[in-house]
Amino acid sequence: MKEKYFGWVKILAFIGIGLALFLLWERYFRPSFQPCNINETVNCDAVIWGEVSNTLGIPTPLIGLIGYIFILFGAFRKNAKLILGMSAFGLAFCLYIAYRELFQLRVVCPVCILCQIDMITVFILGIILTRNKTTSKVEQEE
Repeated sequence: MKEKYFGWVKILAFIGIGLALFLLWERYFRPSFQPCNINETVNCDAVIWGEVSNTLGIPTPLIGLIGYIFILFGAFRKNAKLILGMSAFGLAFCLYIAYRELFQLRVVCPVCILCQIDMITVFILGIILTRNKTTSKVEQEE
């Protein structure tokens, strides 16, 4: 059963990497077609070029990309603690960005919402994997 969860984490990590790469591509190549920009309120400009485009001087999508790479590494190594730790950090980071977008800038970034859903799911899977690992050790000792 654990293998199935690790497989889902791999898929979600690849999706997260794709989303982060999309935001970085939009930021550095500024394509004429921008599917993320629907109107003044629903767009990715705040994350790509706006006030939350950098966190501690680092492009925000790059932080997400690095986080998802660590999660993917954890999934391939079958390291539930690494997955849980990185997804907990990622979830806190996503919630911080969401707060800034929604309540300070009054903007909704569709790609960020997908990242947040992705990270919440990875976090839940990390909890399940960590609990299963603990449960398996207890069962083996008995």
